[in-house]
Amino acid sequence: MTALVWQRRRAAVIGGWRAFAAHRGGLAGLGILALIVVLAILAPVITDPAGLDVTGAPGRPLQPPSGRFPLGTDIDGRPVLVLTLWGARVSLLVGFAATILSVLIGTIVGIASGHFGRWVAAILLRFTDFFLVLPSLVLAIALSTVLPQGIATIILAVGVTSWPTTARLVRAQTLTIEARPYIERAKALGGGHAHVIGTHVLPGVLPLVLANTTLVVGNSIIAESTLSFLGLGDPNAVSWGSMLQRALSSGAVTGGAWWYLLPPGLAIVVIVLCFTLVGRALENVVNPGRRP
Repeated sequence: MTALVWQRRRAAVIGGWRAFAAHRGGLAGLGILALIVVLAILAPVITDPAGLDVTGAPGRPLQPPSGRFPLGTDIDGRPVLVLTLWGARVSLLVGFAATILSVLIGTIVGIASGHFGRWVAAILLRFTDFFLVLPSLVLAIALSTVLPQGIATIILAVGVTSWPTTARLVRAQTLTIEARPYIERAKALGGGHAHVIGTHVLPGVLPLVLANTTLVVGNSIIAESTLSFLGLGDPNAVSWGSMLQRALSSGAVTGGAWWYLLPPGLAIVVIVLCFTLVGRALENVVNPGRRP
């Protein structure tokens, strides 16, 4: 029996990968994402961390791209290439951590409101509507202003304000699963709330949550970059948003220092596009009706 279960799971994984691989854009996005993550992880190895030090900057301010500095230097003479690679570490950390927090809150609220119903659903839905009405960026700015500046604050601000969409999506899927006959049979046989949620609802919701997570990561990275651009990020950490903020405040735009603006801006666009492509490809796995 156990061997049969594992055989079915293996077949499901293989079928899911084939459906994902049929989406060429998703494969390309996954490959580029893997490359960016590897470069971010290996940044301390492939670059000299001393290049981040303002006092020991190896170049001249706003030096154009050259053999020594492929992406030029910033206003302090630091290599833009080094800043971009180290900025990927902070942006990805905040993006993934805030997404985990957001998806966790949204999944719990969505399943609870869909499964229990009645007054539990009424309270949770009003709570969700409250966050939906408020602009998430404005609320994140307010939280970042009140709390001490730092990466943890950005993660909390982005994660706490971006979960309502996930909650609505999970609740709709939960209601669909709860309407199926095997749920009634499980309850008739004495299955409690924990059994129904853990055995039937959660496994049915997780594929949809996974597909939605990739889109949430991209939105979280944009939110982090926006907050850092507004000067609400960690002043001691380099991120793509803080690079853009410093480039704007230092006059790089009027001075024609395109090499200071282009790398972080393109990095944000590319990584969000890759997460979007991967999310669209995962929809082919979750929703077979979308497959070509």
